[in-house]
Amino acid sequence: MRAAAIVGYADRVGNYIAALEAVGVEPVVTLDVERAADCAGLLLPGGGDMDPALFGQEDQGSQDIDRALDDIQLEVLDRFVRAGKPVLGICRGHQVLNVYFGGGLIQDLPTAASHIARPGADSVHRVRILPGTVLNGLYGPETAVNSAHHQGTAPMGRDLRAAAFAPDGVVEALEHVRLPVLGVQFHPERMAFAHARPDTADGAPIFGWFRERL
Repeated sequence: MRAAAIVGYADRVGNYIAALEAVGVEPVVTLDVERAADCAGLLLPGGGDMDPALFGQEDQGSQDIDRALDDIQLEVLDRFVRAGKPVLGICRGHQVLNVYFGGGLIQDLPTAASHIARPGADSVHRVRILPGTVLNGLYGPETAVNSAHHQGTAPMGRDLRAAAFAPDGVVEALEHVRLPVLGVQFHPERMAFAHARPDTADGAPIFGWFRERL
């Protein structure tokens, strides 16, 4: 079984562990750069917001900033990008990808109310998926996803392309033009397996895509 690093806090990544195990990938939860770099793939999970200084801004509404985690995730990501190994970024992880490649973040979306989680449940909205992208190959031109975020990715980082958009234009997925790097702003681990739901797409194909590239 190939192993994938989940670079985050062990008490916050249970759903990611379950999703990887469901597709036959061994999850390695660690904050150790060397241990993570030894894995075949990298999953950057959801969480709090990045330090705005990392993309050249003052704090304008960011929440739960953890600069130590930012630095670890960016260092591990750099190892994987340089090695050409697969990376899957989810929610915060999607944003980490954009910042790593030189892009920025909208710290508090004007339309955040349509994206943040409701008490006890994610929001749900449609996404438009561009032709020729990884996500289009998995879901076609349109589908429904969950949503639990107040930030967005803009401008896009170098060699990244937006792959999917929410109705308000927020980028819901990105991918690298050459490398096996995929980011999704939604939470497929809460749309798959034991957490599959009737009002969104099945998140399992995203984890299948990741497994196939390990």
